[in-house]
Amino acid sequence: MPVEPDRIAHPAATATGMWSNGGLRWLICALLFFATTINYVDRVTMSVLESALQKDIGWTSSQWGYINASFLLTYAFGSLFAGWMMDKLGVRIGFSIALISWSLITAVHALAHNVFQFVLVRFALGIGESGNFPGAIKATSEWFPKKDRALATGVFNSGSNVGQILAAALVPLLALNFGWQAAFLATAFVGLLWVFFWWPIYRRPREHPWISQTELTYIESDPPDRMEKIPWRQLLPYRQTWAFAIGKFLTDSIWWFYVFWFPKFMNSQFGMDIKTIGKPMVTVYVLATFGSIIGGWESSWLLARGWSTNAARKTAMLTCALCVLPVIAAPRVANPWIAVLLIGLATAAHQGFSCNLFTLTSDMFPRRAVGSIVGLGTFTGGMGGFILQVSAGIIIEWTHNYLAIFALAGSSYIVAVLIIQLLVPRIEMIDL
Repeated sequence: MPVEPDRIAHPAATATGMWSNGGLRWLICALLFFATTINYVDRVTMSVLESALQKDIGWTSSQWGYINASFLLTYAFGSLFAGWMMDKLGVRIGFSIALISWSLITAVHALAHNVFQFVLVRFALGIGESGNFPGAIKATSEWFPKKDRALATGVFNSGSNVGQILAAALVPLLALNFGWQAAFLATAFVGLLWVFFWWPIYRRPREHPWISQTELTYIESDPPDRMEKIPWRQLLPYRQTWAFAIGKFLTDSIWWFYVFWFPKFMNSQFGMDIKTIGKPMVTVYVLATFGSIIGGWESSWLLARGWSTNAARKTAMLTCALCVLPVIAAPRVANPWIAVLLIGLATAAHQGFSCNLFTLTSDMFPRRAVGSIVGLGTFTGGMGGFILQVSAGIIIEWTHNYLAIFALAGSSYIVAVLIIQLLVPRIEMIDL
């Protein structure tokens, strides 16, 4: 379709000629990357500060579990409705609401003074933060043709690891120099600042005054796709749906344990506090970043050598599950850096496992069902995290050690592979 004359004549088009060769969609992707980075900085700031906050507030292990569980409860349910909000309001408005809400709630953390108040602010934060990934995925679908969406998604999704690395490196500096409240206020300010760039820049491609005809033609190059949505009740009877949902339930819960409990574990086991936790956290999440790349590469490498989709995906997941097993020894080692490397290997393997687990959705379901399946898996993963956060706090408080939790963390992936194999002996596309 031709570009409307009024857009060509828009004065901004002349001022932004640098995008005429196709850079505008990657500017949008960069904004999504920064949003995801901010999203993870805000959600893990409290974990980085746990040792300092525990001294001020005086919570128990079970209370720390309840605080984290409150976030995951609303994050899980919010994920079910955030996509609807993005569809209803549009990504420009919906993403702005999400960023503004979770940034303001992050700032409110600075006013909390007891366990109940922290439960409330984390409960509210889960609602706001649940909008990030549905919004980013929808924006990517609007701005990228199908052949580029996996790359664009990989780019913005890498912000999750970058956010955790930045939080580990910068939050302790802010807290030690200006107090822990300053860390929440600073990260909240960055989120609000992002909106000032997003609001004037983001439009749908056909409505954007800066876009060139060449780039618009490229973005709209896909043939028309079937748009009707498949209701969940139509997907629930399939064993493939439950294979993915149970896989997410078993493994996402472990990821959330690392996200929220790693600093507390290192403090309890090795005496590391806010002054010394930065390097171990950076190490763990740098390893996680490489794990995501290697896990995706392994199955692609096997496919390129003639392996079936069934064999390649399951072999990659089994490899990752086996790499997780050594983390069971983390509470038993005497050297803190051995524990860091064991947990880093486990988080790297989780990311590789997760990459292949997500890919199963497009292997087994038509494109128009993938969004619903992923939304359901995000919900079950969040609920698994909710249950484990509550359980971990109680178990650790009763036993005064982390042995049972790390035994669960090491074995869950093997169990997930076995259940997936039992429910889906052969990976193939469902005819819906």
